[in-house]
Amino acid sequence: MKDSLYHTILRVSALTLTLVLLFVSGFLAPVTKELSQNAGTYLANAIGIYAGVEPNELNVITAELTKQKTELDAREKALSEREINVDVGSGGSTDTSTFILSAILFIILVLIILNYILDYLRARAVSQYEQAT
Repeated sequence: MKDSLYHTILRVSALTLTLVLLFVSGFLAPVTKELSQNAGTYLANAIGIYAGVEPNELNVITAELTKQKTELDAREKALSEREINVDVGSGGSTDTSTFILSAILFIILVLIILNYILDYLRARAVSQYEQAT
């Protein structure tokens, strides 16, 4: 049986996703996880810089209110940290990109397995048909 373009695309995409997942999750080296998080933050900041609106009265008032709210939140956070000084670990944090990549990789692997099973069944059916005729 000859491999089709579909087989090749599935294999290449599975390999690519596996390498990206290893890079993003930091499984091989913790530096890669930090690098991917920093790249995502940089990209988000770069996009945010260019998405702006012309200043008008409403925008100026909203910006001032947001600034005051941020300052108030910072004061409240400082007060609560003084009252309760608890070190909360990052045990509950989840990395959504790792889960999304894992889910996509799982789907591609299921497609690859399903593809090979169906190819096997087709080849067996063709050989049985040829034997019958």
